[in-house]
Amino acid sequence: MASAAAASNVMLAIHEKKTIATDLYRPLRLYIASAYSEREAAAADDDLCVVRDLRAEVEQPSLPDPSSLEQRRDALLAYARALALVEPRFPISSDRAHVHSLTFTWHDSFKVKQKCALASVHLEKAAVLFNLGAVYSQIALAADRATEVGIKTACGAFQAAAGAFAWLRESGVAAKAVAAGATTVDITPECAGMLDKLMLAQAQECFFEKVVAGGKPPALCSKVARQVGIYYEEAYAALSAPPLSQHFDKSWVAHVQLKAAQFYADACYRYSLDLHEKEEIAEEIARLKIGMAALADAKKAARGVAAQLLDSVNKLESNMKTNLEIAMKENDRVYLMRVPAAGSLGALPAAPLVKPTSLAEALDASKERLFSSLVPDGSMKALSKYTEMVDNIIRTQAEKLQQASEITRVRLKEMDLPDSILSLEGNITLPFDLKEDVEAVQISGGPAGLEAELQQLRDLRRVNQELLVQTEELLQKEANEDAQFRTQFGSRWTRPQSSTLTKNIQDRLNLFAANLKKASDSDSLIERGVNENYPLMSILDKRPIESALPSISRPIMSLDGNEDAIVGALKQSLRQLESLGAQRAGLEDMLKEMKRKDDILPKLMAGVGSHDDLFKKEISKYDPICAEIADNIVAQEQLLLQIQAQNEQFAAVFNLEDYKAARERCYKQIAAAVAKYQEIKKNINEGLNFYVTLQEAIGKIKQQCSDFIMTRNIQCREMIEDVQRKLAGFNFSSSSQSSLQRNASVPPDQSSPSPPPHVQPPYAAPSGEHSRPGYSQPEPRPPYSQPYPPSYGAPPQQPPYSVPHPGQYQQPPHQPPPGHDYGQPAYPGWRGPYYNAHQPQPQQPGPYPQPPYNTQGSYPPHQNNYYGPR
Repeated sequence: MASAAAASNVMLAIHEKKTIATDLYRPLRLYIASAYSEREAAAADDDLCVVRDLRAEVEQPSLPDPSSLEQRRDALLAYARALALVEPRFPISSDRAHVHSLTFTWHDSFKVKQKCALASVHLEKAAVLFNLGAVYSQIALAADRATEVGIKTACGAFQAAAGAFAWLRESGVAAKAVAAGATTVDITPECAGMLDKLMLAQAQECFFEKVVAGGKPPALCSKVARQVGIYYEEAYAALSAPPLSQHFDKSWVAHVQLKAAQFYADACYRYSLDLHEKEEIAEEIARLKIGMAALADAKKAARGVAAQLLDSVNKLESNMKTNLEIAMKENDRVYLMRVPAAGSLGALPAAPLVKPTSLAEALDASKERLFSSLVPDGSMKALSKYTEMVDNIIRTQAEKLQQASEITRVRLKEMDLPDSILSLEGNITLPFDLKEDVEAVQISGGPAGLEAELQQLRDLRRVNQELLVQTEELLQKEANEDAQFRTQFGSRWTRPQSSTLTKNIQDRLNLFAANLKKASDSDSLIERGVNENYPLMSILDKRPIESALPSISRPIMSLDGNEDAIVGALKQSLRQLESLGAQRAGLEDMLKEMKRKDDILPKLMAGVGSHDDLFKKEISKYDPICAEIADNIVAQEQLLLQIQAQNEQFAAVFNLEDYKAARERCYKQIAAAVAKYQEIKKNINEGLNFYVTLQEAIGKIKQQCSDFIMTRNIQCREMIEDVQRKLAGFNFSSSSQSSLQRNASVPPDQSSPSPPPHVQPPYAAPSGEHSRPGYSQPEPRPPYSQPYPPSYGAPPQQPPYSVPHPGQYQQPPHQPPPGHDYGQPAYPGWRGPYYNAHQPQPQQPGPYPQPPYNTQGSYPPHQNNYYGPR
């Protein structure tokens, strides 16, 4: 097999954009004087000079030697940070009130004759970032990649260049420059993206040179080479698309295209070496053919590329051709494998080892002090600076103290201290959250109080059932009386049947009954849950709950009897640690108090000496406290190591591992008992709420039934009285004829005088009487009377239940039999329109009040499905 081909060392660097000298000092100073004041303009003079000098340094062409390039890089970074401070303070833009007579001019890096002159700080920032990436690429190209240090420097610089171009595109600077009117292609987002990929390709190529020189396995070299090819392919794709396709020199495009093909072929070549070692000859042949075809296609367009690059490509092609001939001979003579088609092979694996270096920290201008004199007075600025120095000391020391306390807390928790000592002494405690849960359970009665709550459930269920039965009995009693009178009076009993009026309410009662049955089933489930889980929950009834926890016991047998000494030494160390913690709290308070009293404004106003000397002297008074804090932290660390050793001895003597395991089991049991209790308690509360709400609903229905029955009783009495009046009027008008007819119609053994018309006849004749039962037979209608409507009511020409005229016979008011209860007391408006003489109301469509049950009533709300309708 042919030896590995050496990689080409031909790489590309980017030339800087050239600019025209621009004076920043005068326009910016005029703007400060006009927008602020002349005094502030004078105060900013130094900063203006700095910005002017930075711009002048950027205008100078760079030298090719590495040291000059590094200085150029630092100058560009400093100017970029200065521009970040200039931008928010000075409106250098053509689209708003801007700094007068300030225009930036920059030439295109790739076509120098093209230039853009614009009054925009975005153009200036974009050009500076572009030049920063260009300088990084020149630093990389100047490095000697033949040495290990040089190849590392080149790789890092190419990644930094990629970071500069990536920042130009991703931060939006390029897009803002284009939007402001920049016309050169080199600072467009598309060009920045292409240069980003090109720099990454060359950085990855440095890694490839390193792994090849280091003799790494062919499989690894193939992965690195493939990623180089991918980066070059992405750069070539950007170069082939607008707006870059017509902007770059053809030799550039040919170089990138040939590089992409070279490293794809090199990846195939090195992958085939690995395949040959594995005796996978068929795929080796296919990979070599694919790589050679890619090289052949790229060489056709390789016009104007460097001769060194062409030599490297030709050498790679020769090696691949040699290996292909060897592989084909071996396959024809020995392996006889079928060579797979190119389309059936998978993609070559790649290994990206580089990425753009972030320049966020290098470009961060938050620590720069340029133009800070535009805001406060000199003394106030100095005081602010000193205050910031003090705040920094206080903040740093407070963080150290807090960190030390946190370390103590974590280390003690890891060693289970001081809980294990407290357990040995009988002072056992539960975790805080679990303790709160147990206390809440015990306050609510605990598992022992669940039986009383279950009895409340039973009582409420019984009350609801009794209410339901009473309501149904009221309706049934009224229906039976209605049926009795309907049988007694026959066709004269014209009011509607009870069953038609109470259908809706009967349906609701049936629904309540069904849900009571389901609720009873739920109660049974709760009771069963209480009985089954009571052994688990009974631990919650122990008071105090800590009595249920295991404790550390002294060893039954002791060899040397030094248990007390071990415990005493550990407790002494814990007391010392506690003292150190209290000392830290005092030191923090001392720092805050010293800051509160620290006022150097009079000294600043006096102007004795320089501010820096004053600050150095005043800030030194915090040094003793800072030293004490450092000593405290060191002493704590040493003490923690001592406590750790003592605790290990304590754990071995008192068998702490078994105790911890038993304690954790007890914690889990208590937590499980609390969870089960809360679940059962929640279900019981839902049941109680359900029954209370249902009782209210049934009570309302019962009240409605009572009102309904009272109304029906009133209707019943009025109907009887009305029928009596009709019969009495008929008897008075035709007494002689009626007497003859009555005598002729009554058998001799059953004749008896008729009861007076003003007396209420009984609902049924008493046993033993021979008189005809009252209203048991329909009376013959007088020939002159008009038939009434089929429903109960007065004739149409008269108002119902009208008051009789003077002299007309009037039936005495009906008196209910003694002991007869017609239902609930009357309520306002119960008589309806027939009995309200003061406030006339629209007459109802029928002669009887409609029942108040034609709409569904409210049903008790349910919080979940435990007690809800199922």
